[in-house]
Formats: sequence, structure tokens, C-alpha cells
Amino acid sequence: MNKLLIYPALLLASFAFGQTTETPTIIHGIYGSPTPFWDKGYRLDELGVNAIFVRGSSISQPMIDRARAEGLNVYVEFPTLNGKGYVEGHPEAWAINEKGAKVEAAGWFMGVCPTEPGFRSHRQEQLREMLRKYAVDGIWLDYVHWHAQFEEPEPILPETCFCEHCLAAFQSASGIEIPTGATSEKAEWVLSKHDSLWRDWRCAVIADWAKDLKTLLKQERPDALLGLYHCPWADADFEGARRRILGLDYELLKEVVDVFSPMVYHERMGRPAGWVEENIRWFGEKLEVHPGDQLKIWPIVQAYRVLPEEFGLVLKAGLSEASSGVMMFTGDAVAEDEAKVKVMKKVYGALDGK
Repeated sequence: MNKLLIYPALLLASFAFGQTTETPTIIHGIYGSPTPFWDKGYRLDELGVNAIFVRGSSISQPMIDRARAEGLNVYVEFPTLNGKGYVEGHPEAWAINEKGAKVEAAGWFMGVCPTEPGFRSHRQEQLREMLRKYAVDGIWLDYVHWHAQFEEPEPILPETCFCEHCLAAFQSASGIEIPTGATSEKAEWVLSKHDSLWRDWRCAVIADWAKDLKTLLKQERPDALLGLYHCPWADADFEGARRRILGLDYELLKEVVDVFSPMVYHERMGRPAGWVEENIRWFGEKLEVHPGDQLKIWPIVQAYRVLPEEFGLVLKAGLSEASSGVMMFTGDAVAEDEAKVKVMKKVYGALDGK
């Protein structure tokens, strides 16, 4: 076996300890807090919504109680490898680039070293605490990639991480002895002599994170799903940067993930609206996913900075091909625009024959 692939690794007050609900055949979701809709007097089930995807920082028992009363599934986003707020006080977890220097923030995103054990324990404890407190139908991992920024037309794609933790872990997993020297010299040697193995190992690290968190999820909530928000790039985009820089290998991840949610933010990424359907078609073929399969695809499409008509197009496109669910980024952008609310209700209602 390749050693690189085995990198070590209010309904009732008591509802928080209950079972999750049955997953609808087709997910009609919103991403973000449902409160903006409720504040405007809407019931989400009357708008065709059957699932909410809530940031971990905003989940609460009263929110869950009301969502359940409206027949909604509740999924929670978990900001896995977002190091902002952590690396500042834990320099040992700061990612290091090929020059031996601490990486700068990639736009608004600050990553972290994925192999630093303290951070890994920190995230595991956060997830365990959340799952013991709230009965949710699934956890959606976000920021599951090495330090980079892919959500813009011109992505930021640094080479990382060459800290002592990563170099030692790569050396142990690959059986390759890295020569002594400055960090920059070690990085140059690895990239010039063993680039392919280095990329494979980095992908295995990311897959191992997903595997460990899936194990933890099943220990606490056996019926809950593990979802993944991820970069939607095709294999050749940006010279293969999805795998080469971000460390996202679909063949490894599909062995762990229950639901893939490609982040097809067309306008934000400088793509035409038609790209959404093209991407979902390509992705379904790539993973060999078909409607009714155990492995699911529920994309997240863009709702802000687009007109209602365009929002309707990408929402429908997100439900095309192999997809069995969709949500939008963000629900807030829909709630504040009555025209978009009508579009969402029409699209979701049509799915149920209403």
C-alpha cells in the first residue's frame, strides 16, 4: 500500500440529544442564518426550503427548534483549516512558504499548517463539543485545503507548507531523507526532486483530515452526513492548482465525503452563468455520480451581486445533471430582495410540482 495514502492520522428541551431527520430526496437549501427570513415574517417551508446550512458561529438551540417546527433539516458549516484567530497566538501553526517565511494572508483568508498537532486537536475538540450540544443532520467542512485563495478571478496560489512539522511528516510518509540546510533549500530540493510525491502527500494530508473528522462525526452522530464545501475547478484549471496547490484529490475524498458541495460562485470567479451547469455536469462525470447514488452533489451557487433573473438561472443550474440538492451563498442576499425570494419559491416549488 502507498504510504502516502495512510497519513497517520423548540420541539423538546431534550431534542439536542435526539436523532437526526430523514434526508429529503432533493435538497432545497439556504446557506446562512434563517433569521433574516423569519424577521420578515416568512416561514421557510412555505418558500419551498427544506434545509438550512448554518455557520457554526451562529447555530443555537432556538434556531434549531424553529427550523424543526418548519420541517427543515439542519446542517452546520465547520471552518476546518481557517487559521484566522488561531495562528496569531500559536506561531507554530503558521504556514511556511518555499522561501522559509510565514505566509501572508491570501486576500481575506488566513490558512494554517494542516500538520501542526495542536491545531488539529483544537479543531477536533471544537467539533466534538458542537456535536454533543446540538442534534444536527450533518456537518459541512469548509476551508479544507492548504493555504490559498481560489474564490476570485485571479487566485492566490502560494507553495506551502515547509515548516518543520510538514517536512518531517513528508519524510516519514515517503521514506525520503531530506538533506540538511535552510528551509528554502529544503523546499527547493523537494520541489525539484520529488514534486509528484510531495503533491500526493499533501492530498493525503487533506483527505486524512476529512477521514478523522468523519470518524468523530459518526462517533457522536451516527446518522449525520459529512459534506464538503470545495473549490470547483476542473483538473486543468490554473495548471492543475486544485490538486497541486489546494491538495484536493477527488479520488481520495470521495471515499470519505457523503456530499460534495462545489462552490460555483460564477460572478465572483469571473465566469458566465452558464458555467455553473457545465461545471456540475463535468463534476458528476468526474465522480461518476448519478441521481439516487449514495454519494451526493449539492452545489452552492451565488445569490449576491447578481440580478434576480440570473440568480434563478444558476439556482436551476445547480440542480441539473447529477445534483440532488442546491443552496445559495447567501440566504441573506435572497431574504433582503423580494424578487429573489419569489424566484427561489418558484424554483423550489416547481421541484415539488407546486
